[in-house]
Amino acid sequence: MSGSSTGVRPVVVVFVVNGVLMASLFSRVPDVRRGLDLANGPLGLLLLCAAVGSVLSLPTAGRLIQGLGVATVLRAGALTGVLGLVVLGVAVDLTGSVPLAAAGLLAVGVGIGLWDVAMNAEGAEVERDRARTLMPRLHAGFSLGSVAGALLGAGVLWVDLPVLPHLGVVGALALIASWRATAVFHEAPAAPAGAAGVVPPALGAWTEPRTLVIGLMVLCFAVAEGSANDWLSLALIDGHGAADAVGVAGFALFVAAMTVGRVLGPPVLDRWGRPRVLAAGAATAGVGVLLVVLPGSTVVVVVGIVLWGLGAALGFPVGMSAAADDPRHAAARLSVVSTIGYAAFLAGPPLLGWLGDAVGTLEALLLVAALMGPALLTVLAARPEPVVPPERVGR
Repeated sequence: MSGSSTGVRPVVVVFVVNGVLMASLFSRVPDVRRGLDLANGPLGLLLLCAAVGSVLSLPTAGRLIQGLGVATVLRAGALTGVLGLVVLGVAVDLTGSVPLAAAGLLAVGVGIGLWDVAMNAEGAEVERDRARTLMPRLHAGFSLGSVAGALLGAGVLWVDLPVLPHLGVVGALALIASWRATAVFHEAPAAPAGAAGVVPPALGAWTEPRTLVIGLMVLCFAVAEGSANDWLSLALIDGHGAADAVGVAGFALFVAAMTVGRVLGPPVLDRWGRPRVLAAGAATAGVGVLLVVLPGSTVVVVVGIVLWGLGAALGFPVGMSAAADDPRHAAARLSVVSTIGYAAFLAGPPLLGWLGDAVGTLEALLLVAALMGPALLTVLAARPEPVVPPERVGR
């Protein structure tokens, strides 16, 4: 990358804006179902288009960043995602076309996938510039943006604003904000001076054992995070007999605990190191899930939710940092780890849904506790990777 140093604030902006955009989309899912006259099953298949788009774009993001730079790829992702939102709004409000809505969601997924890898690549570069852990707080920015987007969505639903003007205006503002923030991003791919010609092909990262193990670790933590997003409220309602509002409050508590963990995590990581902190996080999340699932008092369940959120908080962002330790390989490795992690978000909800039908919604969450075992076994891969100085490359 170029020798200039990007400030932290522009990177925070793109994480926050990404969260706002995603939450704005999710807040209009009921209107998508109603506007397209879909049952829950077809709606689920339609929403899968966004996940498919992300999984398709993630493996190519590293190669694009190597060739075009972080700023260009992030801007392309933002433009693609916003255009997808507009197409979705047209489909819901004006045409009622399911295929058009599917095309819009596919574009949203492609754009978000490119955006995700690019913003993590820039975040890792800033982290290296500052020589201290920053990635968890950047991901906390995404969480806060998600909260803001959800609140905005609730507000526009209250005033009965149609989907197209809502997503169109939010998308336009997101595009402007991301465009301005990326104006100070690094313009060239991550390669230190003097290392020309040593950046490997992006697909080569798929053969690196350390990268794949980091990907497995991120997958386990992603399931811990994603399962709470999708199933915690329903598990509390079905398994503990909680009222709907209490179930939603339980999910809000999880998000709050995870955000706190990401805000407070960097100094802990700098003090104790990635493997120790991640191992403690995996164990804490596993215990938290067990407290939620096993019979117990309300206080025990609340404590379990907090422990689950705190334990799951650092796995995904620290995995991104670990994948990007070597700037020459950062884009390719981030692409691999992001692809594996997002595969968990894609496969996790239906798998837990199938288990929930078989053994119960609450009991299905025991799978999350079980996955904290492999997470514990893979945390050593997150140890900082020594970077070979440019003058020694090839000797």
